[in-house]
Amino acid sequence: MSEIKSVEDLEVFKKSHALTLKIYRITAGFPGAEKYALVDQIRRAASSIGANLFEGSYRTGTKEFGYFTGVARGSAGELKYFMMLAKDLGYITTEIYQETANELDEISRMLYGLIKSLKK
Repeated sequence: MSEIKSVEDLEVFKKSHALTLKIYRITAGFPGAEKYALVDQIRRAASSIGANLFEGSYRTGTKEFGYFTGVARGSAGELKYFMMLAKDLGYITTEIYQETANELDEISRMLYGLIKSLKK
C-alpha cells in the first residue's frame, strides 16, 4: 500500500462507496414500515464496507488493516443477503437484485485480493 496515499485511492473503496450511494437511492422507495427495520440494516451493511476500509487504513499496522478489510468483506455478504430478502419481499425487482449482487461479488473478490496482498 506504499504507493497509495489514501484508502480513497483504492478502486474497491470507490466501487463500494458508489454502491452505498446507489443503495441509499434504492431503499428510499421501500415501504415506510421498513424504515427502522430492513432499510436501516441494508444501509448500515452498505456503509460498513467503506467505513471499515477507512477505519482499517487509520489503524497502526497492516495486520489491523487486513482485519478491517475482512470485516468489510463480511458486510458485503450481509448486504447481499439483505438485498435478496428485499427481492423476495417484493421491495426490489429481480433485475435490481442481480445488478447489486454482481457488484457485491466483484467488491468481495477485490476485498479478498486486498486481504491477500496485505498478508505478504
